[in-house]
Amino acid sequence: MRRFVYLAAPLLLGLLTACDEQTLVEPELVTVPAGLARYHLPGTSEVHEERLEKFSIMRRQVSQAEYAACVDAGECPALETADEVSAQLPAVGLSWQDASAYAAWLSRRSGHHYRLPRHGEWILAAASAYIDEAPVTEDPRNPARRWLAEYAQRASRERLPEALKPFGGYGSNEHGLLDAGGNVWEWTDTCFSGSGGDFCNIRIAAGRHPSVLSDFERNPTSGACSVGLPPTHLGLRLVREG
Repeated sequence: MRRFVYLAAPLLLGLLTACDEQTLVEPELVTVPAGLARYHLPGTSEVHEERLEKFSIMRRQVSQAEYAACVDAGECPALETADEVSAQLPAVGLSWQDASAYAAWLSRRSGHHYRLPRHGEWILAAASAYIDEAPVTEDPRNPARRWLAEYAQRASRERLPEALKPFGGYGSNEHGLLDAGGNVWEWTDTCFSGSGGDFCNIRIAAGRHPSVLSDFERNPTSGACSVGLPPTHLGLRLVREG
């Protein structure tokens, strides 16, 4: 009996090692056809246009369990509200920096290149789940008109509940994308100033309305949103290249 245990121990160790090194189960993707994304950003009346080729994006947001795996690997910052993790609920309380760290970790683990979407890509993927509001224009003769119009626009927006829903709780759009119009805003790689590069620290979070936030912000309801009504939660969904 002792001889059997002695022989089985190395085998068991090998099996455990193989399990640790097993291939990562990658997220389900949907393909978004090529098209033209048109949108404007908070505080401006300028209309942006991006003509995009087809691309692949995650069908759902990154889950709490998926983000927790990155934290356990020592590659992602721990979250302040991560008491429990679920495979059926989106990871929230994420900054742009957290989201970028997860994209880099998933790329290394999977061998594919994952990245945050540009705002135009998110608009195109969200399709009918996103409704662009009419930009508020300047009136040189009466600047107060713009302030009043912006206030009325914000006041008319629906404040979504804070409770998270399981994936699919906010429905699916024509591309098969889940929860694009729900209560989780998703970080994009679009710089608000348009300068981009390493010097940008203000990014666009995409959702029912675009929000402008510092890249280290995790809690948008704390009043840290620099422009526009703050989103309810901050999460992520990634584009895969290649």
